[in-house]
Amino acid sequence: MTEPALAPRNAFVGVFVVWGAALVASVAAGILAPEPTRMTWELIMFGGLVLLSFAVQLWYGSVRGFIFRVACSVLGALLITGLISAGFGLVGLIPSGVG
Repeated sequence: MTEPALAPRNAFVGVFVVWGAALVASVAAGILAPEPTRMTWELIMFGGLVLLSFAVQLWYGSVRGFIFRVACSVLGALLITGLISAGFGLVGLIPSGVG
């Protein structure tokens, strides 16, 4: 028989890891990607974040709340990615000759 862990890991650390990765990857894609292909790179990056959320939650190794944790991490990554890409889109509307 196995003994239960005295201090189990926090299950939502993986959610915050995916959110942090979404923040860093969205800003990097917004800065480094050329304007015409920026949305393509944002979509590729979001697909990678979905895979990352599954990998992180599978690494945690707990069945209880798996779908909830994956849904929270993917939804948070979607919101973070959407807000940052909307910000870059609004900045792209400003004419470059102003100033």
